[in-house]
Amino acid sequence: MNTEQHIAIRQATVSDLDLLAPIFDAYRQFYRKQPDLALARRFLFDRLQHNESIIFVALQGSDSAVGFTQLFPSFSSGAAAPIFVLNDLYVVPAARRIGVGRALLRAAADFSKRLGAVRLTLSTEVTNESAQALYEAEGWKRQTDYFVYTLSLD
Repeated sequence: MNTEQHIAIRQATVSDLDLLAPIFDAYRQFYRKQPDLALARRFLFDRLQHNESIIFVALQGSDSAVGFTQLFPSFSSGAAAPIFVLNDLYVVPAARRIGVGRALLRAAADFSKRLGAVRLTLSTEVTNESAQALYEAEGWKRQTDYFVYTLSLD
C-alpha cells in the first residue's frame, strides 16, 4: 500500500500557525535548540505575514501536520535569475519513511519552477545521512566546487 497518497501537501498561510508552530519547534529541537513554542510561532508568523518565506505543510488527515518545508527567495547573480533556499525540511518521527519528505521536496521544486527559479539550494549537517540519501535520490547534487563559510554575529 502506498501511504504517500494519504498525505496532502499545501502551501501554508498565517491561519496554519497552530499546525506549524509545534513541528517547527520540534525541528529546532532536532538541531539542538531549546524548546520555545512562542518563539517558533512568532518566527513563522513574521515570515508569513511579511511574505518573507513560502512554507509547505504536509497533512495527514485534515488537522494533523506531519511535516513542513520552508523556502526563502533569493537570487543568483551569475544566472541573473531567482533561486530559492530550502532552509528547513522536517518530518515528525512517526511519519518518516512513508514519502512525506519526498513529497515536500517535490512540492518545493514544482513551486520554484513555476516561479521561474533556476535553482534550489539547501544545506544539512554532515551527520544527517538519512536526509542526504533522500536528497540524492531526488536528484540533488552535493556541492563539491565551492566552500561554504559562515560568520556568527551573536
